[in-house]
Amino acid sequence: MAHIYIFSPSSAVRDKAAFRRGVKRLQAQGHEVEVDEAALASHMRFAGDDATRVAAVGRAAASGANIALISRGGYGLTRILPALPYKQLANAIDGGMQFVGLSDFTAFNQAVLAKTGRISWQGPALGEDFGPADEPDDILQACFDDLVLEQGEGTGWQLPKAEADRSVKVKDAVLWGGNLTVLTSLLGTPYFPQVKGGVLFLEDIGEHPYRVERMLTQLLHAGVLAQQKAILIGQFTNFKLVPAHDKGFKLATVVEWLRGQIKAPVLTGLPFGHVPTKVLLPVGAKVDLVTEGRDALMVWGHI
Repeated sequence: MAHIYIFSPSSAVRDKAAFRRGVKRLQAQGHEVEVDEAALASHMRFAGDDATRVAAVGRAAASGANIALISRGGYGLTRILPALPYKQLANAIDGGMQFVGLSDFTAFNQAVLAKTGRISWQGPALGEDFGPADEPDDILQACFDDLVLEQGEGTGWQLPKAEADRSVKVKDAVLWGGNLTVLTSLLGTPYFPQVKGGVLFLEDIGEHPYRVERMLTQLLHAGVLAQQKAILIGQFTNFKLVPAHDKGFKLATVVEWLRGQIKAPVLTGLPFGHVPTKVLLPVGAKVDLVTEGRDALMVWGHI
C-alpha cells in the first residue's frame, strides 16, 4: 500500500473529528499515513501563517511519500504561490510523488503546471472525502485505489440525453482546470498556465449561475476559452436561485450561452466537484477525449 502524507496548505482544519476519521480510514485500508507537524495549525482562518504553510508544502515534497494529500481546501494557497519551492516540487513529482487535492488546491495545480510543466491531481481531500461518518463514495474510492496502484489511465461518464448527438474527438490535448473561482483569480498572473488546444474542466460551489457566467465571460474575453479544444462542465453545487428575479436564468442557461460563444464542444455531467462522487483528474497530462452517444471517455494513459 501507499505512504500518504497529509498536509494543510490552505484553510485551518475545523472539523478535527473528520480529520481523525479520515486518517484512521486510510490506515484501515493498509496505507502508511504520515501527518505533517502543522496539519492542525491555526492562524486566523488559515492552517498556520503563510511561512508555516509554505514550510508544510516543502515537508510534503521532502517526505518521500507516494501521495501528498491535502487535509482540506478553503482559501490560502494563492497567498503563498510566489514562495512555493517549485524546483523541489518538480523533483518530488519526477520521483513519483502524486500531489492530490481540490477546490483551493486548484491554485497549486495551475502554478505547478505553469512553473514546472509537471502533473498534479485534482481529486479528494482528507476531511471532505475520507472523513465523513459514511464510507467514501465507491467511484471516488476506486479512482483513489487506481492512483495508489498506478493503474488509472482514464475515466468515463454519461452525458445528458440532450448531448447524445454531439460527436467529439479530441487527441493529445493538455487537461487542466479545477475550481472556476480559483482559476479565474489567477488570470494575468505567472501562475495561470498558458494552455492552447487543451481540455479545460471546471467546477464550483456556492456560486449563483450569473456569477459563473461572469467568470466565464472574463476567461472568454481574455481569449482563454477560444483556445481550448473542449470545455468540460463538472458539478456546480450549493447555490440558490431566486425565481422571482432570475426568471428562468439558471446554470443550463449559462451552458447554452457558452456554447454560442466558442466553437469548441462544451460537455456537461463530468463527475467532479464538491460532491461525494468524483473522479481523479491529472492536471497537465495529455488526454484523448471521445464521445459516442451518451458515453464520454477521456484517456490519459499510464502516468
